[in-house]
Amino acid sequence: MPSSLQHQPATSTNSQAPNRRFSVAPMMDWTDRHCRYFHRLLSRNALLYTEMVTTGALIHGDSERFLRYQNAEHPIALQLGGSDPDALALCSRMAQDHGYDEVNLNVGCPSDRVQNNMIGACLMAHPQLVAECLERMQSAVSIPVTVKHRLGIDDMDSYEELHHFVDTVRTSGCSTFIIHARKAILKGLSPKENRHVPPLKYDWVYRIKQAFPELEIIINGGIKSLEECDTHLEHVDGVMVGREAYQNPYSLLADVDSRLYGAPGDAISRLEALQQMISYSEQELGDRVNLGHISRHILGLFHAQRGGKQFRRYLSENAHKPGAGSEVLRQAMERIPA
Repeated sequence: MPSSLQHQPATSTNSQAPNRRFSVAPMMDWTDRHCRYFHRLLSRNALLYTEMVTTGALIHGDSERFLRYQNAEHPIALQLGGSDPDALALCSRMAQDHGYDEVNLNVGCPSDRVQNNMIGACLMAHPQLVAECLERMQSAVSIPVTVKHRLGIDDMDSYEELHHFVDTVRTSGCSTFIIHARKAILKGLSPKENRHVPPLKYDWVYRIKQAFPELEIIINGGIKSLEECDTHLEHVDGVMVGREAYQNPYSLLADVDSRLYGAPGDAISRLEALQQMISYSEQELGDRVNLGHISRHILGLFHAQRGGKQFRRYLSENAHKPGAGSEVLRQAMERIPA
């Protein structure tokens, strides 16, 4: 862990569940370990999720690469994609052995690539199988096992069917449900379109919490501000934010600790965060890592600030060049007025 990390994260422990009052959603191609390290600089307490990793990739691929993270990232959860109970149990043990604070089952991804392997949102049509998977995962580990799912899929989109799904899956013993407040349209819409075309139905998530008060219900989908988080927290136990946390990270994450967790102390400044990312890049650059892998996650750090567009443009044009190093980040910082 870079010695420059001044804002230390919450202490990691597998003996208790992480606080899910606020979390950053698992996002393919976005929430890799460099992104999570950056987000942890901004918030000590937010729960961070990996990108979805399939059981096949972990069992048959380079598991160390998929499971790698910095200790500074805690609390951190691994999201798994799969539908074979034995494989999910094995991968859950791998997550626990690597020190993850939670393992999550993806029942929300609408991609064609995963549907063919019975991964993601298509599993909503098979609640008994989801329950079996979660039961096996829980029997394999002592860390919390959670599930993230949609309101429904295609024509299976009534509140009654959502209620039935939750009622069936909770028999597994899983008590934390992260609900993306949109259904997924698996036939006719791309994964990108599925993030904004189906209408949000926050009230359905609220109704699930009312129907199952003993469950921990986390709401996800279209949340763009801490003011919206406050509103949702009047009805559910936690909020999960996706694209806004990535595209406008400072405005959303820097005040999470004080506002949602009641933590004392001032937020890290944008420039302090950038300085620490410069130190981080100096330790990470090398084998398999170039500056673009790191800098792409901080393009939105100065969103809507003076010099922000110039900062973003300079990084976009120069970070990918062969041999680009931390000096590119320093030169981009010069675009920001003192």
